[in-house]
Amino acid sequence: MSSYRTFASSMLLGLAAAGIAHAQAPSPAAANTDPHLWLEEVLGDKPLAWVKQHNAVTTKELESQPGFAALQARLKTILNSKERIPYVSKEGEYYYNFWRDAQHVRGIWRRTTLAQYQQAEPAWETVIDLDQLAAGESENWVWGGASCLYPKGERCLISLSRGGGDAKVVREYDVAKRAFVDGGFTLPEAKGSASWIDADTLFVSTDFGPGSMTSSGYPRIIKEWQRGTPLAQAKTLYEAKPDDLSAGAYKDFTPGHEHQFIERQIDFYSGEMFLRDGAGLKKVPKPDDATAFTVRDQLIITLRSDWKANGKTYAQGSLLATDFKAFMQGGQALEVLYAPTATSSLDNVTATKSAILVTTLDKVKNRLTELRHVNGKWQRRAVDAPKLGTLAVSALDPVDSDQYFLTVTDFLNPTTLYLGTAQSDKRTKIKSLPAFFDAAPYKVEQFESTSKDGTKVPYFAIMGKKTKFDGRNPTVLYGYGGFEVSLKPSYSGIIGEAWLNKGGVYVLANIRGGGEFGPRWHQAALKENRQRAYDDFISVAQDLIKRKVTSPRHLGIMGGSNGGLLTGAVLVQRPDLFNAVVSQVPLLDMRRYNKMLAGASWMGEYGDPDVAEQWAYISKYSPYQNVFKDKKYPRVLFTTSTRDDRVHPGHARKMVAKMEEQGHDVLYWENTEGGHAGAANNDQQALMWALTYTFLHEQLK
Repeated sequence: MSSYRTFASSMLLGLAAAGIAHAQAPSPAAANTDPHLWLEEVLGDKPLAWVKQHNAVTTKELESQPGFAALQARLKTILNSKERIPYVSKEGEYYYNFWRDAQHVRGIWRRTTLAQYQQAEPAWETVIDLDQLAAGESENWVWGGASCLYPKGERCLISLSRGGGDAKVVREYDVAKRAFVDGGFTLPEAKGSASWIDADTLFVSTDFGPGSMTSSGYPRIIKEWQRGTPLAQAKTLYEAKPDDLSAGAYKDFTPGHEHQFIERQIDFYSGEMFLRDGAGLKKVPKPDDATAFTVRDQLIITLRSDWKANGKTYAQGSLLATDFKAFMQGGQALEVLYAPTATSSLDNVTATKSAILVTTLDKVKNRLTELRHVNGKWQRRAVDAPKLGTLAVSALDPVDSDQYFLTVTDFLNPTTLYLGTAQSDKRTKIKSLPAFFDAAPYKVEQFESTSKDGTKVPYFAIMGKKTKFDGRNPTVLYGYGGFEVSLKPSYSGIIGEAWLNKGGVYVLANIRGGGEFGPRWHQAALKENRQRAYDDFISVAQDLIKRKVTSPRHLGIMGGSNGGLLTGAVLVQRPDLFNAVVSQVPLLDMRRYNKMLAGASWMGEYGDPDVAEQWAYISKYSPYQNVFKDKKYPRVLFTTSTRDDRVHPGHARKMVAKMEEQGHDVLYWENTEGGHAGAANNDQQALMWALTYTFLHEQLK
């Protein structure tokens, strides 16, 4: 099942971008106006010396604070806990899990049976020990995932990155022999992907040489690669345009409904889908900004805009179904499986052998519905599931099984994993997190603020039951607001231990730009309307102050990636509202973001700064261009990663250099590994979060 939502998540959380040694060469004009461009040379001796110096200053200050060592140790214990839920995916007869702990710093890829998985202490077989592999090959390997051949899963394509970056090496692995296949499929380090067609054939999208990548830095050519032949001889199946975002391909292995698809991603929110029909490609006649995938004989379509078809108008955010074969022949008999309301939206769709499980959001709370296609008609029923919190559903095997995993989580109750079956409300509890902190003293409230244009913006606040609304509570406001990503309730031992247990209030804002109310909520803050996301976030801060939950002296904000841009923009617009800002792996220089690594792929979200009319609105909020010497700003902690090959570390580096030059008080910490997640293993995660929450505690207490 392929969708823009999956694509967006992977772009933000893990897609590859090859070659992080340098950003794109700046124009002469830019070089004359930006004295800090030298910091964009990621691995240059001078920039790395600058990083080392700043890291030393930050760690010296924060690690010397009372309680830092104890907090770091506690967070490390949480992150390495053997009681964490080992989430699995089914490959053949086995269930695979990738696991890190104190004994397996880089991690192990292991497997077990379903019967064993349901035991309190499953018997695991180690398939790949990444620590041993890295030591034996003298490589700084970080796990990048596995794609196994359906249905037996005996051969897998293993992805490995160096130091946690998104650029990956792909190598074929024989599970039974516990060894990489000698002379097997191997792709050199690059962005892109490979997926199985059959035991001897792959779809491959990678860096094939000059002209094979889009202007966004992603593969644009799809090839079919036969075993035993050089990659250079792989057959070209499709070429996207150079200014497209990317191209990809996959196969649906459902018996009787085997199809091969090629996808052209035009930009972040639109694309074309092609059915490989013999030697040719046949376009699937869906709207460009709709996503689609097959479930047996049905094509399932999600709309991002209204669609006029067959004399009807189908509303944006709807989920539709149609007979795939008839649709490809020009038929337009569409059935509405779900239509959004003013307060609800589609969240996720998962297929089992005989059903489709649809997860929706109603006022940022999940609901679950089961749909079955029987005798040409769709039957539906509401699944009895918890009414509060977040539900996540994943099918064990959408081809051969009606079983699915249901994950239930919220802010205060430890995440629990259940095993369910379609057509039944009976569930078996499989695993549950331990209580990493005592939740009894806390409560969750859902409030609304009013944004500048009158829009109501919901947000969650987690606080002590005895919290006094006296304006003195240390409060962290977290936001994202982009790429139609929804922020939903979830259990975090780190937040509980590092913030709530220290008397803090934690706030999660559901601002526009996210997906909490479907495509309309996201599209309301695109491009020229980006300021609405920042206005929404500001309105939540003001509402917290108005309710006397906190005050500017005790209010801090935090966000990462696009959320780092959010906190950076709000920092320069309303510095009077906050006393601490944490900006993680951020975009900040929006004048050059499209020239730095994968930045060009996000112009569908922000706009093109090289077009004067679009730079006119981008320039109004770009943090790097709007920080000034004569303004007073709250103290900021910027964090990033040298190995982040998605959002360039130059953003944070240059912002710090400029603010320091202007005389502002900022801290900076750059992990030398870890990719866009900011850390490559649990120990690094523990250090990163200990630094972050120590900074917030000291600033807001």
